[in-house]
Parts: sequence; C-alpha cells; structure tokens
Amino acid sequence: MNFQIIIPAHNEEVFIKQTLDSLVKQTLLPKHVVVVNDNSTDDTKQIVEEFTSKYNWMSLVNITSSNKHLPGTKIIHAFYKGYELLDDDYDVICKFDADLIFPKNYLEQLAFHFNENNKLGMVSGFCYIEKNNQWILENLTRKDHIRGALKAYRKACFEQIGKLKPSMGWDTIDELLAKYYGWELLTDESLQVKHLKPTGISYNKASKHLQGEAMYKMRYGFVITLISALKLAYKKGSFKLFKDYMTGFFKARKEKLPFLVSEDQGKFIRDLRWKGIFGKFK
Repeated sequence: MNFQIIIPAHNEEVFIKQTLDSLVKQTLLPKHVVVVNDNSTDDTKQIVEEFTSKYNWMSLVNITSSNKHLPGTKIIHAFYKGYELLDDDYDVICKFDADLIFPKNYLEQLAFHFNENNKLGMVSGFCYIEKNNQWILENLTRKDHIRGALKAYRKACFEQIGKLKPSMGWDTIDELLAKYYGWELLTDESLQVKHLKPTGISYNKASKHLQGEAMYKMRYGFVITLISALKLAYKKGSFKLFKDYMTGFFKARKEKLPFLVSEDQGKFIRDLRWKGIFGKFK
C-alpha cells in the first residue's frame, strides 16, 4: 500500500530526528513524508533538511503562522499546507506528530489491517509515555479511540468524512463521521508508539476552553458535554479543567458558533455517545 505522511512541526528540535529515524527504518517505507515546519525558532528546519537531502521521498515545507499554541486550528492548517504537496496516488494518508518513535513494523502492520478489511477506515497503535524509566500507556482516552498524534486514514474514508476539520476536537469528529458513514476503526495493542512529549504539556487556558467549544460544535448538547467534561477532567486529574471545558461550551453556545456537523450527523453522534455511556452500566 502507498502511504503518504504529513508531520506538522513547531519547535521540535529535541524530538523530530527520532521520529524521522523511526520512519526511515520502517519495514514498509512510505511513498512520501512531508514535514511542515510551522514558524519554528529552533533547529527544526535544519534537522529536517538533513533527512530531505538523503531521502528523495521526504519533503520540507516552511510556513509562518502564529506562535500561539491553539490545538486543532493551527495544526490542521499546517497539515493542509503539507497536503498541497501530495499527489492523488495513495492508499493511506497519515497525520503524525513530530515527537513519536514508531516500531519498525508500524506501517507494514497498518497495511495488513487495511488489506484484511475493506470497511476499515482508520487504524492506529497506542501511545506510550516514559514514567519512572518505564514506558507506560498514555491513558487519556478510551482504548478504541485513535489518538490525534498518529492518525491513518484509508483514502476513501478520508475523503468521505470531508477530510480534517480545523478545530479543537478534529480527532474526535473524524472518528464520529467515519462511523456515521459506516466505516470501521481499529486500534492495535501490539503497536506501541513512544510519545516523547505527553499530550497537553503546552496547552494554555485559552486552548483548554476550546475543548468545551468543540463539544458544542459537535452538537453534543449540555448533558453529554457535562458527562464528557467530567470524564476528561478526571482522567487528567484536574477539576479546574472541568470548569475550563464547561466555560468553553457555554461561551460557544452564547455566541452561537457554527456547528461542524449537520443536524442528522449530530443526532447520530449523540445517539452513539448515549449508547457508550449506558453501555458502561451494563
């Protein structure tokens, strides 16, 4: 299978060499890797250039956006700058973070899963973080959720869901819309990816409000947002985050921000969420 990979990067000099090294060592090499250097002020650009000079299937795009860390919007805009360099001849498109170390068989195993099931729209492994000199599961979400750090989409699925939404919560919306259109998702526990910079380490208060805003835009409604915000804040060990999420939700509702999904898709999403909530009590 042909894999095309886009890696948005902002000040990743500490990690990106390890990420690119792990892709160079894959048993199934990607057709194209594009690193989008988004306004970095460190040596990210120079490190990537060392790889692009050696491998003709690696490219670098330099862009200048805001220094402000806004999860979702900034990273997806960078993604699309890389997407402009890709051709249409691919089977799987990936959005990877610049702080990951992939096992050597990662892409080969993804290809195996995609080939085994034509209804499979998205596949991933699991992120592990280092704690007390051990690599442990970064347990922030359900095990059937594909983390935003390592997304891989079958081309037809990617196009049918309308590609990626430039908003906080894009990595939840894509899954929900994939299910809406009848695609299946798979997470492979055997694929352990080292996540060198834990999720949320550089989030600020404004960006945390965006999580609640995203729940509004996905048409969760008040009750499901309340439950989701409590659960997420609990997993991250901070009640203050719950307050931030709900503040974002109420602010978005007051301002009547545009939704990211249609009414029919919103109903499907709410039904799916309620099914998941009630399923935990069985």
